[in-house]
Amino acid sequence: MPDEKPQIDDVEKFLTDQKSFDARKQSLIDDLLRQRAEAMKAFDEKKADAMKVFNEKLAKLGYKPDGTKPRKSHHKPPAPEATAKPKAKA
Repeated sequence: MPDEKPQIDDVEKFLTDQKSFDARKQSLIDDLLRQRAEAMKAFDEKKADAMKVFNEKLAKLGYKPDGTKPRKSHHKPPAPEATAKPKAKA
């Protein structure tokens, strides 16, 4: 039974490598999620700044947004209900 000791060592080495691999993978995932959150935050801040500048330029030109204007929709308006007409007997 001297072959069992090397096999156990190989299994333990494999399990250790697997745990190391999983830990590294999780570390990379966490790092990417953090970078993604930072990028989204920076984008939102830049977008807000750009919109503010754009709105200020429009205001300087005398543009006043019309808040009472209904939004356009791709949906058809509901059809008016048709009244049922009695059929004439022939």
